[in-house]
Amino acid sequence: MKYKDLRISQNSASGYFSTFRALLKVAYKEKFFRENLNEYLDSINTTDVKKEYLILDELKTLANTPCDFPILKSASIFSCMTGLRISDVLKLDWKEILPASEGGYCMRLRTEKTETETTLPISDEALELCGKRGKGKVFKGLTKSMTQQPLKDWVANAGITKHITFHYFRHTFATLQVALGTDIYTVSKMLTHKNVSTTQIYADLVNAKKRESANKISLK
Repeated sequence: MKYKDLRISQNSASGYFSTFRALLKVAYKEKFFRENLNEYLDSINTTDVKKEYLILDELKTLANTPCDFPILKSASIFSCMTGLRISDVLKLDWKEILPASEGGYCMRLRTEKTETETTLPISDEALELCGKRGKGKVFKGLTKSMTQQPLKDWVANAGITKHITFHYFRHTFATLQVALGTDIYTVSKMLTHKNVSTTQIYADLVNAKKRESANKISLK
């Protein structure tokens, strides 16, 4: 009973319960139950979660801060510059990085989460983070465990007090792209979102920051 006192978040509970209800629905359709049990169940509401991200100065500071695991540092900054999820960074293979028809290089891959076939441009700076071209995994030696305490230690050593997880590097990419003028449709495609509405949250974050900045100048 080592983990008996641990609690999952409300959003995680909502996701698990939705899966459970979907299974009940299938069971009812297959006539395992005489009644649709979902009619007696209430859903678990999700809560809004603050999306943390790094501003450009923080990203530069992090990039200039030594990390005990160089491969973690390279993969993290790479995610900030490409928007790739940790699942896609972990499995990224050199054969998926190809010359682009318009010049430079691109990534042609199938995303782990959405199983979407996509081609994404990769900047020269991001490509440098991959190191010397080889065979197999691009970020060899990178493990999921490195994105836990080692990542926290590295961020703390950079003097960044925000609660940053690896997934927030994806938020950083999206928010910086919008802040620097990339249109929301293009950002949506680069994040492989199926709906632009999913990407809109990043535009809202930038607009909130603009409002916050505007309010800093006051004669009162």
